[in-house]
Amino acid sequence: MIDQAVAELTAVVGVRGACAAVGEARARWYRRHRQSPPPKRPEQLSSPQPRALSEVERKELRRVLNSEEFVDEAPATVYVKLLDQGVYLASVPTMYRVLRAHDEVHERRRQATHPAAKKPELLATKPNQVYSWDITKLLGPVKWTYYYLYVILDIYSRYAPGWMLAHAENADLAQALLADTAAKQGIIPGQLTVHADRGSPMTAKPVAFLLANLGVTKSHSRPHCSNDNPYSESQFRTMKYRPEFPDRFGSFQDAHAFCGRFFRWYNDEHRHSGIGFHTPADVHYGRAEVVRARRADVLTAAYAEHPERFVRKPPQPPALPTAVWINEPKENTTTTQ
Repeated sequence: MIDQAVAELTAVVGVRGACAAVGEARARWYRRHRQSPPPKRPEQLSSPQPRALSEVERKELRRVLNSEEFVDEAPATVYVKLLDQGVYLASVPTMYRVLRAHDEVHERRRQATHPAAKKPELLATKPNQVYSWDITKLLGPVKWTYYYLYVILDIYSRYAPGWMLAHAENADLAQALLADTAAKQGIIPGQLTVHADRGSPMTAKPVAFLLANLGVTKSHSRPHCSNDNPYSESQFRTMKYRPEFPDRFGSFQDAHAFCGRFFRWYNDEHRHSGIGFHTPADVHYGRAEVVRARRADVLTAAYAEHPERFVRKPPQPPALPTAVWINEPKENTTTTQ
C-alpha cells in the first residue's frame, strides 16, 4: 500500500514529497525500486612512479646500507658520508622506504646480549656455611641525614656474627667488616659462601678480591629481585618493627647504642620461629640440642602427669632446622625450616 501511494504521489509532488507525505524514507524507497545493480567501479591499476628508483638501484642502495661500513649507521649519517665520498644514491626518506620494505627500520646496530641472570640456589646444613649481608638506612635527626647499618647474617642459625654502623656506604667499610667477621668466626678457605644483592658495595672489586683471598665463594641476587636475599630483609624488618625503634635517631651515638642493644637481644634472647624458637646464639654455637632436650624433659613430665590432655600424641618441642635454602629447587624434597 505504501509503495502504491508513493507511486501515485510521485507524479504530482515528486519522490521527495511523496515519501515525506507517507512517512517513507527515500533511501528505503530507492533500494526497493532500484532497476539495476550499481555500476562497478573501474579497477584502479597502480602505475609505476616515474621518479622511483629502479629495482637494480633499490638493490644497490640496500646493499650499501647493510654493508659492513654502514650497517651500524643511521640513514641520515649514511647519506652525508656518501656525499662526502662524492656519491648520491637516494634521499634519506627513500632510504627509509627501502629499509621499511624489508622490515629493517629499527635498531640496526649490533646489540650486546647478556645471559639471563641465574637464580641463586644456596644450601646451609650447619652454621658458618652461608652468610647473607646487606645495608639499610637509619634516619638521622634532620632531613637527608642517614646512618648506614651493615649486617652480616648466618642463614642457618640466624645469628648476626658482624654488624657496623657508619656515616657512609662504601666498599672499604664493607671489606673491613667482612674481613673482621671471617677472622672472628675462624673461617677457613672453601668453607663459606657469602650472598648479597647487587648494591655497589656488594659488587665492588675490593670486596670481591677480599673474598677471593679468604677462599670465600660470593653469590649475588638477581637484578631487582629482593626475594633472593630474604633472610637479611627479614632481619631488618624485625629490627624496624621493634616497639623501641624510633622514627628518627637523635645522633650517631644514639643510633649506635640502639643497634648494640638490639643485636644483643636478637642474638642472645630472641626466640626465632625459623630455628625452632631457639636463640640464634644457641643454634650458632651448638647449644640448641641441650636446650631442646631440657624442653623435651619438661613436656615428658607434663605428659606423664596428665596424658589425657594430649589427645593425639606425646608433645614434642619444636624441631631444629636440618637444611636452610635460598631458593630451594622445586624438585628438591629436603626438609627445610
